[in-house]
Order: sequence, then C-alpha cells, then structure tokens
Amino acid sequence: LSALAEQHESVEAEVRAMTEVFNTAYASNDADTYFGCYTENSTLFFFGARQAVADYSKEWRALIAAGGGAVKNDMSDLQIRVLPGGEAAIATYFVDNRSRTADGEVTDAKAFETDVWQKIDGEWKIVSLHYSEM
Repeated sequence: LSALAEQHESVEAEVRAMTEVFNTAYASNDADTYFGCYTENSTLFFFGARQAVADYSKEWRALIAAGGGAVKNDMSDLQIRVLPGGEAAIATYFVDNRSRTADGEVTDAKAFETDVWQKIDGEWKIVSLHYSEM
C-alpha cells in the first residue's frame, strides 16, 4: 500500500507541475508550449461549444500576432484526482483571467476549469478540457 501511495503522490505531483506549465504558457502567450500540452484530438469545450484544437490554435495564434492575448491567468484551489493505474488524472481549479483583444479592449473573467490528463508515450497530455465562466 505504501508503494501505491508513493506512486499516486508522484503522479499527482507530475500532473500538478504540468497544469502549472500549461497555465503559465497560456498567461504568457507561449502558444507553442500551451498547444503542446494538448493531443491533436483533445475534446475542448468552452464558450458554449466544442472546439477543435487545430481551429483554436489558429485563432489564438492570430490573436497573439495581432497584439491580443492573455494578460493574466491565475489558478486557485487546484485539485488533482489520479485515476486507477496512474496513467490518467483530472485537474480542477478556478481561473481568474484577464484577456486583451487585438483592439486593446481588456476583459476580466472568473471561471472553473477541468482538465483530463493522460500519460501518452511517457508525456502528460490533455485529452479533454472544459472551461466554464461563472
């Protein structure tokens, strides 16, 4: 049991670190790192609809190139739940976000996010993400 507990803690720490990398990349408009956290066929849901990773990447990169993007993306109350087998985990957290349009308009949002991480070929990747503004 202690070996299982240690493995669980190790997986939780890995997913916690990747969740922080993912959110830091978003906050700093590092699109390569941010989109590198997703699988090509991740299931994404935000702003009331499913989004294809390729379309989202194209739109987000264009926004950044035009001078828009994230201004801040602060996480709080990060909770990690490791699924049996240690190859998948769920991260849930609150997000305090500020973003800027290409025209310079700034908006603030508070949201709740759920990321499903899976270890694929030795790397943690997001296979599903759900973002809901409050």
